Amino acid sequence: MPSDALVLGFDTSAAHCAAALLRGDVILAECCEEMGRGQAERLMPLLEEVLSEGNAVWSDLDAIGVGIGPGNFTGIRIAVSAARGLALGLGIPAVGVDGFESREKTGTLAAVPAPREQVYTTPPGGAPRLMPRAEAEVIARDNGLTLVAEATPAGLAAAIARAAAGRYQSDTTPPAPLYLRAADAAPAKDAPPSLIDG
Repeated sequence: MPSDALVLGFDTSAAHCAAALLRGDVILAECCEEMGRGQAERLMPLLEEVLSEGNAVWSDLDAIGVGIGPGNFTGIRIAVSAARGLALGLGIPAVGVDGFESREKTGTLAAVPAPREQVYTTPPGGAPRLMPRAEAEVIARDNGLTLVAEATPAGLAAAIARAAAGRYQSDTTPPAPLYLRAADAAPAKDAPPSLIDG
């Protein structure tokens, strides 16, 4: 990648709105706001604030990195939709970064908290999946690792920006949500009412 590439990374996959601006190896600006709701309204103003703090404008960007989950369904859709729209409008690539890569640290088994004492994680040599936290702790211990399950780890958006910076010239696949469980809300099982003409 060009040493001075400017990459904007962001994530709304949990109860937060996080963004970071990266030039080369330097984080120019970073912000993470805890919020249970309102990410859709807050994301674009937050991105503009991060750009402004980094003395940049939209047209300066070389690429976008976005957290694709797993996590909150609505939050993931907000960020991925924004990234795809921005990439299309700006004519730059958008790279999806999963929650395991953005949380990865030496000696740990990265995990994303899930409801009901469960976590999303990727067992060594396996595929990412949802499992009970106790099972993930055993897998981590058996592999000489420590389970770390944080919804909003420090530096999340910066890690996303760095991952995107390393891949944006070769990864041409548009970002897509990573869902590892069914939605909490399900369609009604009752038959819809009959429509009456006239």
